[in-house]
Amino acid sequence: MHNPKKFPEGFLWGGATAANQVEGGFNEGNKGLNIADVLPGGKERLKLLLEPGFDFEVNKEKYTYPNHEAIDFYHRYKEDIALFAEMGFKVFRMSIAWTRIFPNGDELEPNEEGLAFYDRVFDELHKYGIEPVVTISHYEMPVNLVKEYGGWRSRQVVTFFERYVSVIFNRYKGKVKYWLTFNEINSGLHFPIMGLGFAIQKESDKYQSTFQAYHHQFVASSTAVKLCRELMPDAKIGCMILYAPVYAYDSNPENVLYALQEHQLFNYFCTDVQVRGEYPAFIKRYFNDYDIQLEIQEGDLELIKENTVDYISLSYYMSRTEKVDKTEEEKGQGNILSGVRNPFLEASEEWGWEIDPTGLRTSLNQLYGRYQVPLFVVENGLGARDEVASDGSIKDDYRIDYLRNHIKAMGEAMEDGVELMGYTPWGCIDLVSMSTGEMSKRYGLIYVDKQDDGSGTLERKRKKSFFWYKDVIASNGEVL
Repeated sequence: MHNPKKFPEGFLWGGATAANQVEGGFNEGNKGLNIADVLPGGKERLKLLLEPGFDFEVNKEKYTYPNHEAIDFYHRYKEDIALFAEMGFKVFRMSIAWTRIFPNGDELEPNEEGLAFYDRVFDELHKYGIEPVVTISHYEMPVNLVKEYGGWRSRQVVTFFERYVSVIFNRYKGKVKYWLTFNEINSGLHFPIMGLGFAIQKESDKYQSTFQAYHHQFVASSTAVKLCRELMPDAKIGCMILYAPVYAYDSNPENVLYALQEHQLFNYFCTDVQVRGEYPAFIKRYFNDYDIQLEIQEGDLELIKENTVDYISLSYYMSRTEKVDKTEEEKGQGNILSGVRNPFLEASEEWGWEIDPTGLRTSLNQLYGRYQVPLFVVENGLGARDEVASDGSIKDDYRIDYLRNHIKAMGEAMEDGVELMGYTPWGCIDLVSMSTGEMSKRYGLIYVDKQDDGSGTLERKRKKSFFWYKDVIASNGEVL
């Protein structure tokens, strides 16, 4: 299929993963425990975190822990990078596991074995001409910082993060040109354990804790930007958000207003601070309504103002539809961000995520219209069950259709005037699902023989989408 919308020369095609979902080797190389390492597998994993008494310990008699081995990228990265190169990747979005560099998070000296591992990964990528796009913190905070300090609620964690960033920037300044600070930073508004390092257990403490933690992350992010500019003036450093445009269910003005407020809080709050360099006007009303009093140290606001990001990277999976009064029957079952079912959208069969490629075009226009900085779609994909045929082939036409329609939407957005840097679909290789800990919820263009019960050979197989995406990259988006 020919795409009439041409992509710009130098467009950054690639794929995206996260250390905690692909690496495995959870206790090798002096690595410490992170949040993902203590998350059990299964659809209830995020609910478990909200139960009183969840102790962030590994209990193998009671649970399985799919992240411990994941897909064993830790030992198989050369094989996987060769497959990425075969597809023609220009970039590979990955993350550094904080606990490989500082196992407990609060040490004074880094772990050389962890640093050396990423040296090898970056060297392997460069061997094939692939630029790493590195997320500094991707849902894998050291468990020690959660248990001993309360996660990002603690100002001390800013100091620990700054030490970590200083070490990796100095070590990899000749090897990494593209950096992202916090993965899906705004997701903490819905599930704070992954990004903010604590589970909300008391409603009375919910708002104060969340937004104080955010302030600390904004200070940490700005510190990283400042350090990046000092050490790597030619590098680019961006923020990363989970973007989900919020539609009003109908034209009832009450629903329109509610959708606008939800959209602003979720999609613009964190980006306004990181891109514009100041807290947005709309958040003041929110702070007043919920009696939120931020502890802001002298110099914080100046640091944030003077160290804004170079670009916005985003994940886009779905839109969200909202109304003020929603019944249980109306709620969107699969959408991790709640909302109500949109009668105009189809949903993925197994997990119920609504599919809305036009929403990506809308999102890119909204973001670029508000900020006028380059955008980078670093996550987008379809989780589905894949069947291996008797001849060994995997015909995932449903994934091809999904990606094709979203790439078309990006092309339309660029015609609309949006400046888009690149596209790295999520899970270019099968990996452990963040929300459910399943392997069966597959996103990859490369199949990994690993099942939910832990069985499998870990053999890699090229899916039909692998060959399709190779053609997309080779034609710079013209052949879809």
